[in-house]
Amino acid sequence: MRQQKFIIRNAAFTDAEAIFLLIRKYPEELLIRPLGDIVRNIDRCLVCEYRGAIVGTVSWQILPEIGKPSAPTVEIRSLAVDPDFKGRGIGRRLVKEALRRIRILKPAQVIALTFAPEFFLKLGFKKIEKSSIMHKIYVGCMDCPKFQSPFTCPEIAMAMTFNRNKRE
Repeated sequence: MRQQKFIIRNAAFTDAEAIFLLIRKYPEELLIRPLGDIVRNIDRCLVCEYRGAIVGTVSWQILPEIGKPSAPTVEIRSLAVDPDFKGRGIGRRLVKEALRRIRILKPAQVIALTFAPEFFLKLGFKKIEKSSIMHKIYVGCMDCPKFQSPFTCPEIAMAMTFNRNKRE
């Protein structure tokens, strides 16, 4: 299989079910997202298509701030590659394309909570303390059905910071 056959593109509403099923292939690593949530946020989702099938996906969400935005944070979420297509650079390409699109928004940082910190380290992320992303903890982690506490959850917090004054 040649790299050119893997197409990274914006997700469409018609991709929502395939994205839903792909995320469900990783019940231990990813939080299951309701189909309605995927549809409502389809504009912040990319897919990797191979011969008409969705073999990878990634999405992002903007985390809220109280008051005037001073340090906007965007979270990379739901990164999944079909197990039959792992090791072909699809995840890396998806995250790089997501970061390219996120960078335009000029956030202070992009975060990810992950069981694969080595993957994100290779992309330029650094490990951070979960206590430094309390807004994420309150927005998403407090209601997590998998773990009793965000601070005992085994996921590793990672971040990439941007120079927001730099012209892109």
